[in-house]
Amino acid sequence: MRDEKMQACPVCGRPMARARRGRPPVYCSRSCQARAYRRRRQPLPEPGTPPAPRPTDVGVRQRRRIAEAVWRIAAGQGLDAASMRRIAAEAGVSLRVVQYHFDSKHALLVAALRLLHEENERLARARIPHDMTEPRELLRALLNEFLPLDEQRAFALRVFTAYYARSLTDPELAAVFLAAEQPLERLLADIIAAGEAAGHTAPGIDPAHEADLLVSGAVGLGLDIVHERRSLAGVRTVLDYHLARIFPPPQASLRPNTGPSTS
Repeated sequence: MRDEKMQACPVCGRPMARARRGRPPVYCSRSCQARAYRRRRQPLPEPGTPPAPRPTDVGVRQRRRIAEAVWRIAAGQGLDAASMRRIAAEAGVSLRVVQYHFDSKHALLVAALRLLHEENERLARARIPHDMTEPRELLRALLNEFLPLDEQRAFALRVFTAYYARSLTDPELAAVFLAAEQPLERLLADIIAAGEAAGHTAPGIDPAHEADLLVSGAVGLGLDIVHERRSLAGVRTVLDYHLARIFPPPQASLRPNTGPSTS
């Protein structure tokens, strides 16, 4: 008996068995037949029309929209007000859409936090010059990212404060929010160590301890600005004081007294 090659469905690509009688089937099922019919009914796009977004792109935009709703609620009312229904309403989507993208409220809060970290890092990289090689100025630029110098940074600081408050009673969230690696402290410590190796720092400093102090101090001072307890100028004076302590200015050379005193 001749082994005939099975025909593939033009919609899903699955192989179809040949009909024993009558005309051969065109589609493997009524579902594929309906999908092919809908494709034929869909009008062709006009020339120059941008391609329709892929389903994955739509999903990414929806997840971003939901995360931004979490940020707004956290900044304005705290995370205790961020119920799934409240988040859905703030995002302008149905509760089912939120539940489709996130299995639980905890998963949503963690995803929104990680997305905010990514957004802040992207903006910080754009603000800090890539050719900045002087350790003290690089440290100052990094510390500025902890201060509410504009609306975006003030907003992010409020969101992080809401997450910090929630992490005090939510161990699972604390494990994500208070990462043990402390990448920011390590980054600042590496910059100070590089300055130390180049002979630009004060003698006897500990880069890791100085980095811990700078990060914690900048965050606390930034919150003081948000609460209007300190001015931005006053906070910058404090940070510059600590930077000058770590990176003291070079001592002016003393001129030798070669002539008699005129006094």
